[in-house]
Amino acid sequence: MTSTLSDFTFTTDSDGVATLTWDAPGKSMNVFTDLTMGELGHAIDRIVADPSIKGCIIVSGKADSFSGGADIRMLAGLVDRSKENEKTLGADEANRIFFEESRKLSQLFRKLETCGKPFVAAINGICLGGAFELALACHYRVVSDNAKTRLGLPEIKIGIFPGAGGTQRVARLAHTADALIFMMKGEALKPNAALKLNLVHAVAPKEELVARAKEWILSVGNAIQPWDAEGFKLPSGPVYSKAGMMVWSPASALLRKDTNDNYPAAKALLQSVYEGLQLPMDAALRVESRYFAHILKGQVAHAMIRTLFVSMQALNKGARRPPNEPATTIKRIGVIGAGFMGSGIATVAALAGIEVVLIDRDQSSADRGKANANKVMTNNVAKGRATESEREAFLARITPTEDFGLLKNVDLVVEAVFEDPSVKAETIQKAEAAMPSSVVFASNTSTLPISELAHHFSRPVDFIGIHFFSPVDRMQLVEIIVGKQTGSKALAMAFDFVRKIGKTPIVVNDARGFFANRCVLNYLLEGHLMLQEGVPPAMIENAARMAGMPVGPLALSDEIAIDLIYKILKATKAALGPHAVNQVQESILNSMVENHHRLGRKSGGGFYDYPKDAPKRLWTGLTEFQSKQLDPETISVSDLKHRLLVTQALEAARSIEEGIVTDPREADVGAILGFGFAPYTGGPISMIDGIGPNRFVALCEALANQYGDRFLPNALLKKMAAAGEQFYS
Repeated sequence: MTSTLSDFTFTTDSDGVATLTWDAPGKSMNVFTDLTMGELGHAIDRIVADPSIKGCIIVSGKADSFSGGADIRMLAGLVDRSKENEKTLGADEANRIFFEESRKLSQLFRKLETCGKPFVAAINGICLGGAFELALACHYRVVSDNAKTRLGLPEIKIGIFPGAGGTQRVARLAHTADALIFMMKGEALKPNAALKLNLVHAVAPKEELVARAKEWILSVGNAIQPWDAEGFKLPSGPVYSKAGMMVWSPASALLRKDTNDNYPAAKALLQSVYEGLQLPMDAALRVESRYFAHILKGQVAHAMIRTLFVSMQALNKGARRPPNEPATTIKRIGVIGAGFMGSGIATVAALAGIEVVLIDRDQSSADRGKANANKVMTNNVAKGRATESEREAFLARITPTEDFGLLKNVDLVVEAVFEDPSVKAETIQKAEAAMPSSVVFASNTSTLPISELAHHFSRPVDFIGIHFFSPVDRMQLVEIIVGKQTGSKALAMAFDFVRKIGKTPIVVNDARGFFANRCVLNYLLEGHLMLQEGVPPAMIENAARMAGMPVGPLALSDEIAIDLIYKILKATKAALGPHAVNQVQESILNSMVENHHRLGRKSGGGFYDYPKDAPKRLWTGLTEFQSKQLDPETISVSDLKHRLLVTQALEAARSIEEGIVTDPREADVGAILGFGFAPYTGGPISMIDGIGPNRFVALCEALANQYGDRFLPNALLKKMAAAGEQFYS
């Protein structure tokens, strides 16, 4: 017997086993919506009411995915409706309704696991978030050994935490420490890793999943979860036990160390598990739901969901692509420059199935570029992310050469040569002579204005910037830079290329430093000025991490390369005059490069030393740059944190004022993905909105009074503050 709902197809066989196939129409991946929840609830009722049905298997109708979890827009909609309810019903009633609405998925899963009939999740492909919480509520879980199968609870990455029973079920299946690490990191597990943690029961070939699920229902069919059975014991023992205390004290310390109290969801997750493990399941789920509702309504969740889910998804789907340009087909590209960046671009292109002509000044240099690409793929093979045959196919797609003539049949050319205007000019002219007359040319310059480089190309309408971040294979962001004469065809081609290689594009207008590097350079400048003021170097670095940055400004200087930063500063000075650079920073960089030959990590020494067999450590010679050494007890850590974030946010606001960035979503997504701007803020523009432009302007003015005019708010911010406006309406 078969019946079709909307998102599900319901069938029963002659043995009394029902199969619920989840296949939401018109969607590439199943997600939980209000409709999905209603239909699943109806299916549970039907199974319970029919005595001929012995149990149910839940499978996906999608080829390589089970489900991505809950529709985050549905959760965001709950918050929006609650705000409206506060106006008409009052805060108490609005909060009561919000709490009940936010726990519907949790209650639905509890209904499933206590209905008295066994449910099996037969999982192939991606199973994340609320979908994995559904699987955990099922009485048996069998997953495919498909290389694409991944299981996880990634909610922490967008400022929330598992709120449909995940915190309670994972902590009752796995040892507490393992459970906490799994949920706090939000990383997806491969099938065997999930089996090892006791989060699934079996791993099988894809084609055997349903048969294995049915066999379990007919032979075992236990419809009682372990935690609902009499005599159940927690894997790590009671919370208040010797073993329990070995977990909770370190967990609390690690939470603060890793989050610096910037992520309320992480703390709430820890509290949910700690309190929930001391209660029966129903009470524990209610505790989880209360924490979840509180976090979901918070500013951090709001900002992170908007930027890291809604905005990023919109940008990935083409929100900034020219709508009238036809889709482009990119099968073969030319990459000029086989150094670190060029070989990285060749790597990500070849990984995406694109053939690459990798050109350098001589054959040996081009071969080294291909060898660097091979290292990345060999590492993937060693880690089980790729097979040996995939590596061979990958290498076959890269042709290293010194012959520009091989550009005659490419679909796109990307140059990644030395960051020098004359070198790039020569490369552009040589490439144009060899490439087809209709093909777009892209420069991977990190700071040089695209419009100036386009002067060396006879078709500036087909000239564009595609700025990758280092290391290319790991960094998700790409800046697409539109020059003064760049046409929509070039923008569409660049956009399609960036999406084909799986990166997130932001579109920015041409200016020296574009968007990301302008913000980053301000961050580095502030760290260098703090050093000169006499702030202990370790305090600078620690304050940056406390503010939410992934690395301090001194460490980042070393990673970028101090000589490169100095080169950018000198180029800026030559183009715009002495007033365009900070003399204190210029002096520090000059001394590091010219006097001490400390160029950063690449040279084995910069602001840090890099011993071969020990962790990096701050260079003791940094005291040379300090006219005095301040007593740490007299320094405001709050001021240090504000300075390091506000200087970046101000530059982001200036970029919008100058029309370099035209969409606040791109500024926020670009800042987090490109240079790790404190994710809990949702990005620099979201940070300004979260503080409120009026209060942000006051903060800038206070910092300017104490630390210098570089913190003075720009005209746009002052106008917005006066009008009570925000960047996001």
